[in-house]
Amino acid sequence: MKEPPVSLTAIDAFRDLPVEDLRHLESVSRLIVVERGQLLFRQGAPADALYLVVSGRFAVMRDDEPDPVAEIGAGLPIGEIAFFAGGSRTANIVAERDSIVLKLDRDEFDALARASPRILATVTATLARRLAETTSSRGKAPARPQPKTFCLLPIGDTQINPEFMQRLRTVFQRHVNALFVDAADYEKMRSDGPDAGQWLNEVESRYDAVVFVADPALSQWSQKAIRQADLVLCVGEKKSDTGHGVTDLEQYAAARHKPGRIRLALLHEHAGTFSGTRNWLEARPWCTMHHHVVLGESADYERLFRFLTDRALGLIACGGGAFSTAHIGFYQAFREAGMIFDMLGGASGGAAMTAAFAIGADPDEIERRAHDVFVKRRALSRWTLPRYSLFDPTVLDAAFLEHYTAIDIADLPVPFFAVSTNLSRNSVHCHRTGPLWHAVRASCTIPALLPPVYNEDGDMLVDGGLLENVPVRSMHALKAGPNVVIDFQVPTLDTHKGADGPAPSRRQLIMGSLTSRGRDRLPRGPSPQAVLVRSLMLHSRNVRAEIGPQDVLLEPVLPTGISHLDWHKHDELRRFGYAYAQREIERLQLSTMSGSS
Repeated sequence: MKEPPVSLTAIDAFRDLPVEDLRHLESVSRLIVVERGQLLFRQGAPADALYLVVSGRFAVMRDDEPDPVAEIGAGLPIGEIAFFAGGSRTANIVAERDSIVLKLDRDEFDALARASPRILATVTATLARRLAETTSSRGKAPARPQPKTFCLLPIGDTQINPEFMQRLRTVFQRHVNALFVDAADYEKMRSDGPDAGQWLNEVESRYDAVVFVADPALSQWSQKAIRQADLVLCVGEKKSDTGHGVTDLEQYAAARHKPGRIRLALLHEHAGTFSGTRNWLEARPWCTMHHHVVLGESADYERLFRFLTDRALGLIACGGGAFSTAHIGFYQAFREAGMIFDMLGGASGGAAMTAAFAIGADPDEIERRAHDVFVKRRALSRWTLPRYSLFDPTVLDAAFLEHYTAIDIADLPVPFFAVSTNLSRNSVHCHRTGPLWHAVRASCTIPALLPPVYNEDGDMLVDGGLLENVPVRSMHALKAGPNVVIDFQVPTLDTHKGADGPAPSRRQLIMGSLTSRGRDRLPRGPSPQAVLVRSLMLHSRNVRAEIGPQDVLLEPVLPTGISHLDWHKHDELRRFGYAYAQREIERLQLSTMSGSS
């Protein structure tokens, strides 16, 4: 493959070098083109050359880890520590997109350092900076670089809907300096310019975002666009519930991009209730995120833009039994401040609240539904023979089906997830498809109090709070960008000095419960269900350690005198959440996180 002429000023270390040093560097170095998916060098190989990224992006992979430990973008060195230490490569370096690197063999670098000391000084300064960054970020998850190049793939044998293209272009160009490139643009630049590769790199350096529009066929241009993109968006028109067959374009993209880098956008002519999305997703397991876009709805294009550029705002709601109704007050305050949440998710009671937000219920309606389920119907107060659970679940199941309906999560206009605990596999289960009420029921299934829920594979699911009461990891796995994270701080329980003695026997308990005087003599202590719910809230990871750099963590200290099972105090808890959120919005200016600001 021809080596394209590229300006070395694209590399940070060489940007301020005098012209004579740059010319000297160009005369002794080599520019190498590496296609997406190709290996630059392998772990354990001798570190006999220094590489610097002129354009593109590389993933740092280790043999014993499935996911990248870091990513290296344009202007940065690759493998410099092992090169200067004279050791072996400590990782595999794989091109994340079509890339260009400058290669200096050891002899070439030594000769260059002797002839141009300023070049050695700039490279060692870059090395010191990278080493400091590595040391300061040790133990933290690597930050994913923000996508800059995008590829739009049409699903089917026709071009992408022109109205969608025009509106998406308008949104991109309203917010960033963006360029849309199709096959005709590319061919024109190839015929007018000296080199297509050089043109693509110059374009990327001049624009904040470059959007490549692929042909319907797997043409040479489409292949180049897919390889050049940081993120691929497959665009299909939702005209039936049967889905559309996977195209050669999509298969080519799936073979070259990790699942998190391929999205699905479904276009709809009219707003309303969507259906059949799951058929599209099951045929495309690599599409971990999907977006519904109504052609005439400007807000849908704004949301899609925020997702594509890692600006989408998420809301993460924690579990907490009756305390979860405080989320209603939070949501009310957020809405009044003009905050727009692009994705919603939660665990246990937090899943129940965010599911109600996702179907468009307003705060007053959500509170009425909570009152109906837990106070009027007493859905969590119906004891039964303890064969499958302590509570009879039939009233709760019927209420959840009525209020949340059997709408498939994939058909919701706003992306939503709920987490439950998979006891069969000892793992967190993230619900992204399936009936909404069923996912909420699984996420809220307090072990022993309610019978477990089973998924399609027969796995046993219980309360999400058991493993991830504040599902930050689940949200981060689905999207990058900012989130508002709510983590209730559990109040300290009153001590029960009267419970210091042994618990009463079954006979003593039954006899003592028959009269008010007997009940007064029983040892004081919390009920089994209160102990279980409190245990779920306390058994969680260190949420602060999982918070991303753009996340905002809200940690309200819950009011005393209210129990995890005091559902009848939902109005008081809503008012508490509303007042707390108003103070935090004013203090932290949270409304500036929203795409509406």
